[in-house]
Amino acid sequence: MEQKGSCLCGTINFEIEGDFGGFFLCHCSYCRKDTGSAHAANLFFASAKLEWLSGAEQVKTFKLAGTRHSKSFCNQCGSAVPREDPEVGLLAVPAGSLDRPIDVRPNAHIFMASKAEWDRELETVPKVDKLPQVASADSE
Repeated sequence: MEQKGSCLCGTINFEIEGDFGGFFLCHCSYCRKDTGSAHAANLFFASAKLEWLSGAEQVKTFKLAGTRHSKSFCNQCGSAVPREDPEVGLLAVPAGSLDRPIDVRPNAHIFMASKAEWDRELETVPKVDKLPQVASADSE
């Protein structure tokens, strides 16, 4: 598999060559906190080659002290970008950072015991194609 990806502002561009070993939606409290969402969506590679095509000097990595949790991101726009973890020999690639659609479904939701309280029955929440009108406190 060969995939290209980038950050939101386009400063960082990368290419990954190799086969992924897993695609997981992680609901742990660390991933929820660093994504600001219900879960992180990461592809994992055990033996892939990551090449920074541009912006490598803008990649910053935060490692949470006392844990194995880390996050790499663009120093300009904050977008999550791939991170290599030599301790466990894995490359983690945020699925949303890829520039082309992938034809792979996640293997599993993981750390479900840490799932957000509001992350249930989301298939029943209304779906809209654009930003909905939001009521203000003044309109009540």
